[in-house]
Amino acid sequence: MTNFRIRNASRQDVVAIEDPPIAQVLFGTVRWAWVWLLLRLYVGYEWLMAGWGKLNNPAWTGANAGAALTGFINGALAKTGGEHPDVQTWYAWFLQHAVLPNAPLWSRLVAWGEFLVGIALILGIFTGIAAFFGSFMNINYLMAGAVSTNPILFVIATWLVLAWKVAGWWGLDRWILPALGTPWRPSYVFHPDESEEGPPGKTNVTHPG
Repeated sequence: MTNFRIRNASRQDVVAIEDPPIAQVLFGTVRWAWVWLLLRLYVGYEWLMAGWGKLNNPAWTGANAGAALTGFINGALAKTGGEHPDVQTWYAWFLQHAVLPNAPLWSRLVAWGEFLVGIALILGIFTGIAAFFGSFMNINYLMAGAVSTNPILFVIATWLVLAWKVAGWWGLDRWILPALGTPWRPSYVFHPDESEEGPPGKTNVTHPG
């Protein structure tokens, strides 16, 4: 639920706009947490295996770190021609001038990023953050002209971000989120004397039963 404060000269009204019922069920209750668990495990496994393969590949993180990424970037740069190129000019410029000269560094960042996102999603820890960074990598692969499983992983990751409050219920977020809270609403760990009652607009996670 979202609250809007409407001000005029005589009074201040608070208008509550309810979320659609389907959004309340999917994103505000743990009734369908098992669905998010399955999606988490699928996306997490894909990232974990992709990252693990790169971490054990010398062309990504070993003595020849950057070699594989350089080949990938050169392939992307070759897709910039034509009326409707697979790789847009502005992104090709970014790859050529920002990533390619620092390929060894970016190569290690990609490998570790994929691996850590996979671990976080499988364990259900900071699920929303992990899904966001996973989707960020997906969109970058897509902009570089690599399709593969990136579209489906991007869509699922987007939904996991929307369901961040409940997507990790069957995981470590079940305990971590209540303990840590959010940057805009720290929990009792940081404010032990603060009341549990939240400000207007606070969204609660509903438990079945």
